[in-house]
Parts: sequence; C-alpha cells; structure tokens
Amino acid sequence: MEFKHTSVLLNETIEALDIKPDGIYVDGTVGGAGHSVKIAERLNSGRLFAFDRDAEAVEVATDRLKGFNATVIESNFDNMREALEKYGVFSVDGVLLDLGVSSYQLDNASRGFSYRQDAPLDMRMSKSGITAADIVNTYSEKELIRIFRDYGEERFAVKIAKKIAAVRKSAPILTTIELSDLINSCMPAAARRDGNPSRRCFQALRIEVNGELDSLNKVLDIAFDMLNVGGVLAIITFHSLEDRAVKQKFKEFCTGCICPPDFPVCVCGKKPRGELVSRKPILPSEEELKENKRSRSAKLRVIRKIRGEL
Repeated sequence: MEFKHTSVLLNETIEALDIKPDGIYVDGTVGGAGHSVKIAERLNSGRLFAFDRDAEAVEVATDRLKGFNATVIESNFDNMREALEKYGVFSVDGVLLDLGVSSYQLDNASRGFSYRQDAPLDMRMSKSGITAADIVNTYSEKELIRIFRDYGEERFAVKIAKKIAAVRKSAPILTTIELSDLINSCMPAAARRDGNPSRRCFQALRIEVNGELDSLNKVLDIAFDMLNVGGVLAIITFHSLEDRAVKQKFKEFCTGCICPPDFPVCVCGKKPRGELVSRKPILPSEEELKENKRSRSAKLRVIRKIRGEL
C-alpha cells in the first residue's frame, strides 16, 4: 500500500513558520513529508530535521526528501533535544507538530487504527510496545472507564467498560470490528445516528497506546525552549484534548507578571516569553474542507518566541 497522506493546513502552516533560507527547522511528525518538502524547498544553507516514530513513515520521508538539506530521524518528537544535540544542534528557528494520525495509518487496515475495517486491535504508531488489544483485555474496568472518559470524552464510558469486562470473560476481544460492534451495542439509537459512535473510544485507546498526551505535554516545553528568539512553534491539533493542552501552554508562555493584583508594583519579575501569531486558531478553508474531509477538526495554533530564559 502506497504511503498517501494529504497534509492539512499546508499553505497556512508554511506561511506561519516564516521560513528563513539559512534557518534550522524541525518537523516533529514527518508522516508522508508533505509539510517537510515545502519547508525544505525554502532552505538553501539551512537544514531540516524531521522526526517520526513510524518506521514506514521514516522510510517514505527519507526517499521524498532526497536532494534536500534534510535529515529524517526515527524517534518520537519528545526526544528532539537529545537527538538534535547529536548533530551539534542546540537551538532552532522553527518547529512544526502535526498531531494527526496519517491517512496511511488510518487506511492501512493492518495497523488497526480504523473502526471501519476489520483488523487486529493494534494502533501502535511505532509498532512496538503495548497494543490496543492488550489494553482492552487486561486493563481493569475502572481503568477503561478512565481512558474512555478522559481521552475520548465518552458519555457512555461506564456502560462500555462494563460490557467489555463481561464479554472478555468468555473470549478476548481481538479485532477492530469486534470492538466497534460491542461499543455500538452500548449506544442508544440517537447516538448511533451521529456517525459511528466508536470513534471516541478508538481515539481514547490510540492516545493510551501511544502515550500521546504525555508526549505532547513534554514536547511543548522542549520545543519552545529550543527556539531562538524570533523562532516559531506551529502545532496542528485534531481533537479538543490536544488543542486545550496547546492553548493553555501557549497562554503560559505569553503571560508576564503573576503577582497578586493588589500588589502596587511587580516583584516577581516575570515577563512574557512568547506572543501569539494569531489570537484565534487558524482553521481550514472551505476549499480544503471540500477536498479533504479529514481536515474538518484541524486547528493550527502558532506562537513566536520573543524572549529567552530570564
């Protein structure tokens, strides 16, 4: 299966990064290299470092970035500091994180991300570590409730977890369709009319399998700290949990004095380290929404570093 992926908010992201021909840039989620190629095309003496934990994506991106001043690294983006230091790079001019699952991963049934195609319950981006089947069949009912409620914002988390716990006593739940049918059976008719109700639980399992929110929370500080003054951090999110984490962290970077409001003068000395490039998230255009339905939930948030550590 060919690695196909339509890059979301491509032009908007490249414009926001304000690429310098001699700058150093990081694409933390290279995927099919759509964003990376556009970044690399704008560099002359500059350099691009592209990361992905998916070995198949690394192979494809390495091929597509041949001839450019670019290096592809098989690693999770939260390891970027250690990885870049091996190349003698300690600061960068821009970082892009596209947090979505690639179309290739969703459409390749064998990867087990999709509730539309039957496959083993996997969902591992790196093809290593715990699988979705391991979680479904070994996590306690209480842990499953937490995952579905916290990561999927699923209203029927308790009912679904109870059903899973009951069914797996007879036989393990091993495939995507088996799990999807089980989830759907727990839903009232009204919930089933609003698209496939499995999507929230599948999202929750994918987040748990890959430690996505932990990695995101870790990389936000790392990426911003590594920026040169004037550098840009651009992040594309696809669900509310990611977007909330990014929004809150960007607000923290842009916040100055934290003294109590009744203090006559500032004694904390804290100054803003960043400024928002756009106060509201940048959304896909109507044209993009028509061409790529998977872009409908995408939001691009961009921050520029204005001050180093105090």
